[in-house]
Amino acid sequence: MKREIKFKAYRKSTQNVCDVLSIDFEKGWVLLDDGDEEDIPTVELMQYTGLHDKNGREIYEGDIVDFGLENQDGKLVLAPVSYGEYIAGYVLDNGGNGIWQRLTKDCKVIGNIYENPDLLEAQHD
Repeated sequence: MKREIKFKAYRKSTQNVCDVLSIDFEKGWVLLDDGDEEDIPTVELMQYTGLHDKNGREIYEGDIVDFGLENQDGKLVLAPVSYGEYIAGYVLDNGGNGIWQRLTKDCKVIGNIYENPDLLEAQHD
C-alpha cells in the first residue's frame, strides 16, 4: 500500500496549526507553510493518516472526529485520532470509556486536540 506522507504542526507559541513543508530531523527543525522555521520541540507534529473524512477533509493524527455514535444522554461521542501500535493503524479511542474502533472514512473531522480540547472535555462533564 502506498500513501502520501505529510504532516501538519501545532505551533505552541502562536497556538495554531500550519502545514509542514519539510522536516530536518538531523538539524531538529520544521519548515512551516508561512516560511517560518521552528525547532521540533516547539511544535506538535500531526501525521496524515492517508484517509479523508466523509466530507473529503484529510484526517491527521490529533484530529477530533464525530464517528456517528451517541451516548445514553443523546450527546455525540467524539474521539481523537491516534496511531495504535498494537494494530499498526490509526484508531479512535475515547479514553477508555468503552468506545474504540479502527479509523474509517465514515467519520467527520470537527477539530483537533490542540486547538479544540474543549470538545473532548465536554464529554467528561
